[in-house]
Amino acid sequence: MKLGQKQMLTVVKKVEFGVYLGNDEEKVLLPAKQVPEGIEPGDPLEVFLYKDSKDRLIATTNEPKLKLGDVGVLEVAAVGKIGAFLDWGLEKDLFLPFRQQTRKVEKGDKCLVALYIDKSERLCATMKIYEYLRKDSPYQKDDEVEGTVYETSEKFGVFVAVDNCYSALIPRREGEFGLKPGDKIQARVCAVKEDGKLDLSIRKKAFLQRDEDAKKVLEVIERHGGELPFTDKASPERIKEEFGFGKNAFKRAVGKLLKEGKIEIREKSIAIR
Repeated sequence: MKLGQKQMLTVVKKVEFGVYLGNDEEKVLLPAKQVPEGIEPGDPLEVFLYKDSKDRLIATTNEPKLKLGDVGVLEVAAVGKIGAFLDWGLEKDLFLPFRQQTRKVEKGDKCLVALYIDKSERLCATMKIYEYLRKDSPYQKDDEVEGTVYETSEKFGVFVAVDNCYSALIPRREGEFGLKPGDKIQARVCAVKEDGKLDLSIRKKAFLQRDEDAKKVLEVIERHGGELPFTDKASPERIKEEFGFGKNAFKRAVGKLLKEGKIEIREKSIAIR
C-alpha cells in the first residue's frame, strides 16, 4: 500500500459501503460512490491512496492534482490556526503547515508546493521545494524560460522553479530585483551546471542591456542633482545598492554615456554635461 501514489490493486471484497482492495493481509476501502459499475472481486482497479479526516487509509479513483514527490500550484482553500489547507482535487483538503510556508498565505492564494509524508505518516504540502525539483531540464544556454520564485537568499540569490518543476537560481551577482516568493518571471539561461541545475538572468545579454543600464545611470545622476557622489571606482556593493546591477554593467553603461558625451568623470564624482 503506497500512500500518496497511484497503484493497481485487486478487489477482494464487496460491502454495502464500498469495496475493499488489496489482499488478505492488507486492505483499503474504496467508498461506494467511487466504485465503478459492474466491479467484482478479483478485478484490478487503479486507485490513489491518501488518509481521510480520521487519518484512516482510503482509496479514491479521483485524480489528485499532486502525487507524492510532485511539485505543482495549488489554491489555498482555507487558513487555520496551525496552517493552511489546499485544494488538490480530493474530498479532504491538503494540509500546509505554517513551518512549511516560505511566506504567509491567504485564502485564494496560489502556492507552488510539493507533496511529502510527514513524521506522523500523513500527506502534507511544503513550499520548501528545493529538494523536489528536477535537474534534467531540456534547456540550454541562452534559452528563454519562465518560472516561479519560491525562495530568496542574501547569500545565494533568488531560487526559481522553471516551468514549476526544474531547479534554477538567479545568482546574487546578477543584482537585486525586488523579487519575492510567488513572483512569476521570464529569464534567460546563462549557464547549465554539471548537476543539471540552471543559472538564470533576467537581464539581457551585455550588449543589449547596456542601453537600458545607461538610461538608468542617467536617471540616478539626475536624482542626485546632476552629479553622482562616486565614480566607477566605487565598491561593487555601493554600485549594486544604488543601481541594482553589478560593477561591470555599471562600467559599460558609464562608458557608453562618456562616448556619447552625456557625462564627464571628475575626481570623485560623475556629472551630467
